Amino acid sequence: MLILTRKPDESVMIGKDIEVKVLKVTGSQVHLGIIAPRSVQVYRHEIFAQVMAENQKAVAAASEPNAVSSLGENLQKLTERLRGKGP
Repeated sequence: MLILTRKPDESVMIGKDIEVKVLKVTGSQVHLGIIAPRSVQVYRHEIFAQVMAENQKAVAAASEPNAVSSLGENLQKLTERLRGKGP
């Protein structure tokens, strides 16, 4: 793991295309801005973990007899979570 110290308005480059900029530090909270190509998906870690878990459920459900309906239900639940409506 690379550990860097940055102050507000300073940034870090990841490759040639991704810039992570420190916008503001308030107490223990850090506000980051991310500049990346649209083709790069950027998720908070906890959302990424949910997406991966739902993908694994979908793969497991695909081997079940009612795979299509189960896949649809999992997709609906994931969509609701990402929109902030689900548990």
